[in-house]
Amino acid sequence: MNTMNRFFRAAAFTAALTFAAAGAHAATLQFKADLKASSEVPPKNSAGTGTLTATLNTDTHVLRYHIVFSGLTGPVIAAHFHGPAAEGENAGPQIPIKGSPITSPIHGRATLTPAQEQDLEGGKWYFNLHTKANPGGEIRGQIHKVE
Repeated sequence: MNTMNRFFRAAAFTAALTFAAAGAHAATLQFKADLKASSEVPPKNSAGTGTLTATLNTDTHVLRYHIVFSGLTGPVIAAHFHGPAAEGENAGPQIPIKGSPITSPIHGRATLTPAQEQDLEGGKWYFNLHTKANPGGEIRGQIHKVE
C-alpha cells in the first residue's frame, strides 16, 4: 500500500508540474506603430514623431505598452488607443492614457475585452497624440502585429 501511495503522489506531482508548465507558456503577441503627422486623418504639418511598442498576453488579456515621442507643436493634451478603424479611417477612443501632464515616455497596461483583442490583432487599432494646435490628433500610427 505504501508503494501504491507513493505512486499516486508522484503521479499527482507530475500532473501538477505539467499543468503549471502549460500555463506558463501563454501566448504573447508583439505590436508596433510608427507615429507621424502624415498618418493623421487628415494629415497634419508637424515635425513630431514617435514609436509605440506593445505586448498582449492572450491568457490574461493584458496589453502592456511603451510609447516614446518628440518634436510636437506643444504639450500633449490627450492620448488614446482608437478603434476599430482601418488605416486612413477615424474611430472613437478605446483606451485613454491617464495622467497630467502626458510626457514621453508613456508606460502602461490595460485589460482588453475579447472584441478589443480581436480588433487589435486584426490591425484595426491606432494610437494618436493630441495637442492644443492639433486637438484632433497631431501624430498617429496604425498598430500592427509583429510577426
